[in-house]
Amino acid sequence: MGIRTLVAMLVVALVVIGALATQESYKVFMPGLLQGAVLTIEIAILGSLLAIVMGVLAALARMYGPAPLKLLATVYVEIFRGTSALVQLFWLFFVLPQFGVTLNAFLVAVLALGLNVGAYGSEVVRGAIQSVARGQWEASTALNMSRPQMLRRIILPQAFVAMIPPWGNLFIELLKSTALVSLITLSDLAFKAQQMNQNTFKTIPIFTLVLLMYLAMSLVVTIGMRLLERRASLGLARGRQHDLGLGICF
Repeated sequence: MGIRTLVAMLVVALVVIGALATQESYKVFMPGLLQGAVLTIEIAILGSLLAIVMGVLAALARMYGPAPLKLLATVYVEIFRGTSALVQLFWLFFVLPQFGVTLNAFLVAVLALGLNVGAYGSEVVRGAIQSVARGQWEASTALNMSRPQMLRRIILPQAFVAMIPPWGNLFIELLKSTALVSLITLSDLAFKAQQMNQNTFKTIPIFTLVLLMYLAMSLVVTIGMRLLERRASLGLARGRQHDLGLGICF
């Protein structure tokens, strides 16, 4: 699906939300839902940043780290990939206090979702690095580059382009998973919707607005990642043309 189509869908979703918000049966719910949406966005952004950091670090540790780091990274990835995000959320919120470590609900939400998605993201990073053509590694070695130089200047810029689409999917999954944080007392979009529904029994207007809001947020993520992918691909292509012009072949 092209970017123009995605933008058109986003505009339609926003127009429909705006139109519904002017109707008497819908507009009464908008302030509370918008408040919940802000919290959802905050958790999604911070969780995504943590996921990127943990994904990159875990992937590099598993591929190039010393044995203790490899073991630690492997344990982290397998635990967070092999258990439910909901269980992880509950464990951090309800079990950690039994060991004397109490975290507020917002921090627990960011940590649980970020660490969970970061574990999947580490496999994305590892796969993208391994997908770089062998000739690139050999040429970098021939230029007497150290491994950090090789990764920073040659390998990771190319792997970055391959990482973008799967990371976009992971960010959307993280955004949708924020609905779980309502179970640890956070007033996110899902929590606000459920609370309003229990008080008013206006199921159709409430969850219609919530559906459209989640759709709009997901479309923003998708469009952003598509634009980033296009920009990165163009930058990589220009770099290769420049290298060919200089007679350099990686």
